[in-house]
Amino acid sequence: MIYEISKNIALLILKLFFKIEYVGRDSFPKDKRPFILASNHASNIDPFAVGAGCPHQLTYLAKEELFKNKLGGAYLKRLNVIPLQRGKNDLKTMRLALGLLKTRSLLIFPQGTRSQDLDSFKSGVGFLSKKAGVPVVAARIEGSGQVLPKGARFFKSGRVKVTYSPVDTITELDSYEDIAVKVVEKIKSL
Repeated sequence: MIYEISKNIALLILKLFFKIEYVGRDSFPKDKRPFILASNHASNIDPFAVGAGCPHQLTYLAKEELFKNKLGGAYLKRLNVIPLQRGKNDLKTMRLALGLLKTRSLLIFPQGTRSQDLDSFKSGVGFLSKKAGVPVVAARIEGSGQVLPKGARFFKSGRVKVTYSPVDTITELDSYEDIAVKVVEKIKSL
């Protein structure tokens, strides 16, 4: 219930202040089976923008620093956010994510941090997709880096567009890295 209320509030704010536009909302599995939603990440508003446009409830991976504030951390946990140790091979979180992908969908950012380009990314999306045997839906966010640039304290007015599309080129023979490359290429193409 907290998830749905928060999602609706985020969507209202995104529509009012950023004129958010969604394309490809029919790209998600129709049978409600779990999937990975992988997106570029340029701004702090990206998790809200991508998640609010998804018709399914998502679990998020987020840097553990966001959980330092006890109240904020408790709220994030109620929103299905899992802390991730950045810069390390966080095997505990990866095992947890694999377990969750049996019944829940997961939003991740292959870049691992906010960046304007997708040239540097991690293969975690490939690992999770292959090990869990779940499909991947790509998302590309445009404009978020302009309305809330990295390091900015205040929003600027502007438009944000999120485009979704399934990554339908993944095969059983693909390595983790191959899958990650295909996902990132799909994101870039949107």
